[in-house]
This record gives sequence, structure tokens and C-alpha cells, in this order.
Amino acid sequence: MIIELLNLGGYGYFVWPAFIFTFGSFVILFIRTKKELTRLEKIYLKESKDAQSIQTEEIRGKKIAAQVLTSHSI
Repeated sequence: MIIELLNLGGYGYFVWPAFIFTFGSFVILFIRTKKELTRLEKIYLKESKDAQSIQTEEIRGKKIAAQVLTSHSI
């Protein structure tokens, strides 16, 4: 009974290899996409960390300038 079901009326020889090829292709594409996503996430985090440090330095500079300007009264 199970063998007849897997044989698919004589077309199993064509269907199962196509199914296995398609499934294998999906697995390979998933793995490649996941690796690429991980690589791009690392690049993004590195760039955002650099940008964040630049913004932090600019904010510190503005705070110091504001303190200097407000502490000296004319």
C-alpha cells in the first residue's frame, strides 16, 4: 500500500527527484541568505556604533559650549 502511494502511479520516479532537488535548493538558499544577513548585520552594527560615537562626541561638545556660554555673564 505505501509502496503504491510512493510510486504515484508510475510517476514517482519523476516526482521524487524533482521534490528532492527543490527541497535541497531551498535549503541551500536559506543557508546562503542567513549567512549574508549575519554578515550585513555585523557591518550595520559596526557602522551604527561608529556613527553613535560621533554623535555622542558632538553632543558632549555642544553641552560644554552651552555651559561655557551660560557661565560667563556680561
